Amino acid sequence: MTDITTTTVSEEGFASSSQIGDFELTIDATNEDGPDPNQVLVANYASCFLPAFRVAADQQGYEDLGQVEIESEATLDDDDDVESISFTIYVEEEIDDGDVDEIVDQAEEVCHVHSALESGLHADVTVESGAF
Repeated sequence: MTDITTTTVSEEGFASSSQIGDFELTIDATNEDGPDPNQVLVANYASCFLPAFRVAADQQGYEDLGQVEIESEATLDDDDDVESISFTIYVEEEIDDGDVDEIVDQAEEVCHVHSALESGLHADVTVESGAF
């Protein structure tokens, strides 16, 4: 059974439009008509990690963190592949220094993108030529 279905279309060039349920996302490898795939990957990771961080903090007794912001940085290798990603997390409420590592560890367990990247997930690819 499939849990997630998306459709990604490129009429020409390097920009594509992905339909995700009722939402449309434009991604452009040339970074002209939208963010490039690496930027989307980093933003997606942060967008998953932030609520996971909130859940983990709640499990440690921090019920309301207030505003949370993640500043993400990624480095690319010579082939423009993501080599590393780092997050700086800004939290409105005070968190005891002794709890930070535990919260981050728990957030990594909760974050689905973190789990997918950790497992080396790759797509199973089938090509059907002459389709249009």
